[in-house]
Amino acid sequence: MGALLDAFAGKRIAVVVGSGGVGKTTVAAAIALSRALAGGRALVCTIDPARRLASALGLASLGNVESRVPTQEFDRASLLARGELWAMMLDVKRTWDDLIARHAPSEAQRDRILQSRIYQQVSGALAGSQEYMAMEKLYELATERDYDLVVLDTPPTAHALDFLEAPDRILDFLGNDTARMLLAPAVGAGKLGLKLFQLSGSYVAKTLSRFTGSDVLRDVADFMDNFQGMYEGFKSRAAAVRGLLGQPEVGFVLVSSASPLSIDEALFFHGHLRAGAMPVAGVVANRVTPDLWTGDAPLPSASSLAASLGGGGEADAALAARLARTLAEHQVFARSDGRELKRLWRGTSGAQVAIPRLRSDVHDLGGLAALASWL
Repeated sequence: MGALLDAFAGKRIAVVVGSGGVGKTTVAAAIALSRALAGGRALVCTIDPARRLASALGLASLGNVESRVPTQEFDRASLLARGELWAMMLDVKRTWDDLIARHAPSEAQRDRILQSRIYQQVSGALAGSQEYMAMEKLYELATERDYDLVVLDTPPTAHALDFLEAPDRILDFLGNDTARMLLAPAVGAGKLGLKLFQLSGSYVAKTLSRFTGSDVLRDVADFMDNFQGMYEGFKSRAAAVRGLLGQPEVGFVLVSSASPLSIDEALFFHGHLRAGAMPVAGVVANRVTPDLWTGDAPLPSASSLAASLGGGGEADAALAARLARTLAEHQVFARSDGRELKRLWRGTSGAQVAIPRLRSDVHDLGGLAALASWL
């Protein structure tokens, strides 16, 4: 078992974080596959809407309900499935609906919120919705299911820190005192303000309809009014999620590329995790250019390569020149990646794993298993 997988031997939850485009989804799936091969019951919950992961797992599609990877897919990849591998893709809208149904004090209030035009818009488009619902789904899977390991592939964000800050942004919106004050005429104890908004011939209504074509303020007021009494439930749930993330059974995995910008973000996010007492299980540097020429000896010249090829003819000389140039360019990238990796390893804790650039993309369970061998 590798260093990173070793770190998860006693854990039930893996949260894979990092900026977009660094291979979080593939690493998350590889961690879950490793636990399944070792005999555990593992689930990977992905945010990536691409079909590539579903295809790699031998599934027609991924949805908001867990699907088990068929045993024949393991057989096809010559892998022995001692345990079970499950997968799902987060449906943000469906998770919002489930959360509303859980916290609504009555069926009538639940139905009013779910049918609200404002809710239907913000539940999918509100900044931070994807991140908040990912954490909500993780809490549900960890507390209401019996998986040995739940691996969460977090949303690709412009800044990885958005994942941890999302609950505060959502709660700020739902409990926004300024918005409630502005909408007081519609949601206050008195009915005078609401009646004014409902008067179709009023100046306010005519002005709004001129710009929006609908009773926007009334819709927003109804939405905020229906959420009254539910805010504390959302707040306590978010606190429970944050409490879960700090438990010893949880491990964060930072995934980064070897680019300077990605390393900078990984170091910053690692510091934020440590400051918040979040358990960092390890760091993965993905798609690292391997160093093919170790030691102090100079790179081979075109002439020495030509001699190794046979030494005769213009074709050998031309090929040797291209080989020498390609090797030199490769080594420039390899040494640059190596310098960045040293900076990443110095500034982070936990298991530290470098995955080299693979010959091909991961497109099946065999490819995932090969990737997992580096973990």
